[in-house]
Amino acid sequence: MTTETTGTPPAPTAERRSWLRDRSELGVCILLLALGVLVLTDALTMDVDIAQRGPVGPKTVPIVVGAGLLLIAALLAVDVLRGGRGEAEAGEDIDLSEPADWRTVLLLAGVFLGAAVLIEPLGFPIAGALLFWGAAYALGSRRLDRDPLIAAVISLVTYAVFNNLLGVPLPGGPLMGVL
Repeated sequence: MTTETTGTPPAPTAERRSWLRDRSELGVCILLLALGVLVLTDALTMDVDIAQRGPVGPKTVPIVVGAGLLLIAALLAVDVLRGGRGEAEAGEDIDLSEPADWRTVLLLAGVFLGAAVLIEPLGFPIAGALLFWGAAYALGSRRLDRDPLIAAVISLVTYAVFNNLLGVPLPGGPLMGVL
């Protein structure tokens, strides 16, 4: 291939970029591979007390999930390298000519990170309420009279279900004595 104006071949960097752009789905393969390795490493290095083991121990599900992630990553990579391409979005509610709404994405990421940082010192009921209210705000709800109340109820119900019904202890924070 030569360029029309100079008659010289295209630069190798341009060819490499074009090859990578045509196979951008390989980025998903790399992400799935990294997640699979992380899950498997974490599962295999898990410290399990001998008394906790049964026919299906706490390592079983993470090992199956990690192996599944590795298998999916390999199958997707083979498909992409053979020329498979993701199907273009054809949803009726999506306008592909509009740019991505990075403000909403960044607000949601900040809300999730904030909740992760605040869950230990404030406990799940407060951090969860902030998470639910912040997510509603980031997604466009501006009902300041209703949203914090709904977020608090959802957070308290979630805390009660996990802590009392499922037996999964969540940090209560300063509300530990009250709840």
